[in-house]
Amino acid sequence: MSFNELNSVEHYIVQQLSGVNLNQPNWADAQAPYGFQWQYKPASAIARGVNEVLVECALREALIRINPEIAQSPDRADEVIYKLRAILITVNQVGLVKANESFAEWLTGEKTMPFGENNRHVPVRLIDFDNPQSNSFIITNQYRIHHHETKIPDIVLLINGIPVVVGEAKTPIRPAVSWLDGANEIHSVYENAVPQLFVPNILSFATEGKDLYYGSVRCPLDFWSPWRLEAEKDDLVKQMGLGKVGNELTDLLHPKRLLDILQNFALYTTDKKKRRIKIICRYQQYEGANKIVERVKEGRVKKGLIWHFQGSGKSLLMVFAAQKLRKMPELKSPTVIILIDRTDLDTQISGTFNAADVANVQPAESISDLHDLLEKDTRKIIISMIHKFRDAKPKMNTRDNIIVLVDEAHRTQEGDLARQMRAALPNAFLFGLTGTPINKVDKNTFWAFGSDEDEKGYMSRYTFQDSIRDKATLPLHFEPRLVDVHVDKETIDKLFKELKDEAALSDEEADALSKKAAKMSAFLKSPERVQTIVEDIVQHYKEKVLPHGFKAMIVTPDRFACIQYKEELDKHFVTEASKVVISTSANDEYEFKQKWATDKSQQEKIVDEFNDANSPLKFIIVTAKLLTGFDAPILQTMYLDKSLKDHTLLQAICRTNRLYPNKTFGCIVDYFGIFDDAAGALQFDEESVKKVITNLQELRNKLPEAMQDCLKHFEGVDRTLDGFEGLEAAQDAIKSVEQKDAFAENYKYLTQLWESLSPDDVLNSYQQDYKWLSQVYESVKPPIDNIGKLLWFRLGAQTTKLIHENIHVGGIGDLEEFILDAEVIDDLFKNPNSKKVKQLEKELIRRWSKYGGNPKFKKLSDRLEDLRDKAERGLVSSIDFIKELCKLAQETVQAEKDVESVTVQKSATAALTELFLELKTDQTPAVVERLVNDIDQIVKVVRFPGWQTTASGEREVQQSLRKTLLKYKLHKDQLLFERGYAYIKEYY
Repeated sequence: MSFNELNSVEHYIVQQLSGVNLNQPNWADAQAPYGFQWQYKPASAIARGVNEVLVECALREALIRINPEIAQSPDRADEVIYKLRAILITVNQVGLVKANESFAEWLTGEKTMPFGENNRHVPVRLIDFDNPQSNSFIITNQYRIHHHETKIPDIVLLINGIPVVVGEAKTPIRPAVSWLDGANEIHSVYENAVPQLFVPNILSFATEGKDLYYGSVRCPLDFWSPWRLEAEKDDLVKQMGLGKVGNELTDLLHPKRLLDILQNFALYTTDKKKRRIKIICRYQQYEGANKIVERVKEGRVKKGLIWHFQGSGKSLLMVFAAQKLRKMPELKSPTVIILIDRTDLDTQISGTFNAADVANVQPAESISDLHDLLEKDTRKIIISMIHKFRDAKPKMNTRDNIIVLVDEAHRTQEGDLARQMRAALPNAFLFGLTGTPINKVDKNTFWAFGSDEDEKGYMSRYTFQDSIRDKATLPLHFEPRLVDVHVDKETIDKLFKELKDEAALSDEEADALSKKAAKMSAFLKSPERVQTIVEDIVQHYKEKVLPHGFKAMIVTPDRFACIQYKEELDKHFVTEASKVVISTSANDEYEFKQKWATDKSQQEKIVDEFNDANSPLKFIIVTAKLLTGFDAPILQTMYLDKSLKDHTLLQAICRTNRLYPNKTFGCIVDYFGIFDDAAGALQFDEESVKKVITNLQELRNKLPEAMQDCLKHFEGVDRTLDGFEGLEAAQDAIKSVEQKDAFAENYKYLTQLWESLSPDDVLNSYQQDYKWLSQVYESVKPPIDNIGKLLWFRLGAQTTKLIHENIHVGGIGDLEEFILDAEVIDDLFKNPNSKKVKQLEKELIRRWSKYGGNPKFKKLSDRLEDLRDKAERGLVSSIDFIKELCKLAQETVQAEKDVESVTVQKSATAALTELFLELKTDQTPAVVERLVNDIDQIVKVVRFPGWQTTASGEREVQQSLRKTLLKYKLHKDQLLFERGYAYIKEYY
């Protein structure tokens, strides 16, 4: 038996979740017993029509089974189903996310109906969360559904007749096919063609048997997530293949896990563009939040440390944990305090909770406000800052169901304020969340929050490598810059001695002045140095950041340096292109405060403007603000000219690692020399510290080998040969699917290196080879309607630009037009096989027999025979063969018109195709057939009656023909163009 997506992946999923092996002919006899697991039913055995999303008979039974009020009057089930149908219908008006949100309210039991005594409203349960075994869990495959059109998802999971999960399986044996193909099919095809199927959706998943990824409705493919198991989390070289995917599937889609995600780990929130989006947890958020919940439920250990790398979603982890804790009846309406230590974090966390519409959130606006909330025993989610515990009384609230979640637990959470907070809430649970724990004598995060019972001091660990592997954050690239500012120490010493003598300074006074003058900040703010750096920033930004649509942050030594940089930057950009964000103090001059002070509301406006891709604001200039709690995914590059240490340094550089469309890495351009400090800031990240930041020199060292790996696929190919012949030779070197996949993998890696280094001078010597490889890659990648291919998924902006610049010939063509189907280039332009002579003669006789002895057709027959002879003897090239064929086809059409005196309406095949089929042999190149077919497609699709008499008609047909020839690099062959055009023009 061969391996394919049906028998190797789709059937494997069914077997893993239900125990039924569909590859066995007697699978029905081996059905697993009904119980708390997925039960397999073939789609044909499910009682529903192709237009129906819900299995209404199963849903009706469940409503009666788990709702006593409906059981008393079963007709009430139909009233509920009617309301659910109405939500399904609204998807076209309100959009999929809002419809999904409305249905989720029913799924989670938040909706009520007047089914109680005296028409009292009571909750309606579609799912029994208290007794999960009482629900029906069905898995089926090849689930046909029709809305705008008919689609057949591979896997559908139904709870009580409601489809809550859709899965797509792809072949495991093609390197060029991945889970991304399946995810793209769900996201781009199914969600648009059959949106009603996704209205009740909890999540969707895709796998090719190697990796498993999942996402919520309308989730962009970049944000689909893997599901990892805790046991394998620290093993970066894990079990591979079906075994790994099977374990992850059974864990993610276990009925209890799925119900937990539905109830507690899904949020509907508003993004920066005011659009409603759905967010479901990543596995590290699920694990971390549930470990907090379990520890609180157990009640024995009262603290714990969650150590998750910067940018991996700790804010959402707190939302999920707080939400679940508040919903748990056994905790008796707990108070959850979210504690932060900076205003910018306060803004970020409050914004996350508010945007997600989390219930019962209460910000503590002041010290007295917080004290009142605690003394009055408020049972809500309270968001506060650590300084508001100042002067808090001991034992302010002694309740033991208060849970404190401390964000960025490495900073001020171990000092006096933290001790006051602990004294005020002596029985509270304290959980610290951090990406950069400190382990020093005076600030020991492990001591403050880590429990002795937790191995290595933390409850949950999510490393930098984990976040990169899972695409939760982006890699960081580091560009050290040496600013050559020569200090003439001898002259300075001489002048300083003269100054000392003139001012009659004592030695002590002179030493103090000398130290002050020699301060690093004074050196850093030298106007000449700032000017030099800004000129470098401008060049770097225009070449490497601006073309990609990203933005930048400049971090300077102090507030006054911010203004220096701003004034220097204004010489190169409009003033609106940069803004300074600093704080001012009471001791600052009035004019300084008037011009540069930024209050909280102004700062929020600047951040919103910065996050707007269409705004003119390109740079934010800071010294201390926005280095933490600043979430701007569009920020790609940080220009760093300040000494930062430990967690502050790591937090700052990680502002650049957030996911954003087409962004592949965050970049730190270092003018200060903090690279070694950056590595040191991660010294507690065990071995992964060494890989946090990629020094560009390492990438430069990898480039020659990566280039050679790509070029080795084309040994013996003359890369100086232009035109069709050069492309033919290159494609001939990678004829098989395996060769193409191997080349694609090497080229993808080379592209990543190229994008990261561009426009480094080291690329100059490789420019021609890279251009050549890029064009070959474009010519053999799958067609544009198959964009799910992982290996071919996306080129970086620099590479795309290079191809665009070099592929335009004679003003025609763009990236998408230069495509050859991956299956086409099997064998280019070889001579026909002479064994077909007799067969060809019979075909020729058949072709013209209906015209009897008409001399026109006899002459055409003779010429066709002559062309066939020349081709067999190798006397005519493939290109000339097509030219002559076009000419014969044109004359044949004209002869048919003359004979029949009316326009001949051609059927599925056109004249050129018919003639070609008579000449075609087993040895005829596939590209010749494809070109013939493409020319006839122009005949069928582009032309319209009377087009020959209109300028626009002729222009459109000519343009289509040139684009077709460009695909095969034949656009310079004028004779071929003229004969092809003459044939098309003659067709009608």
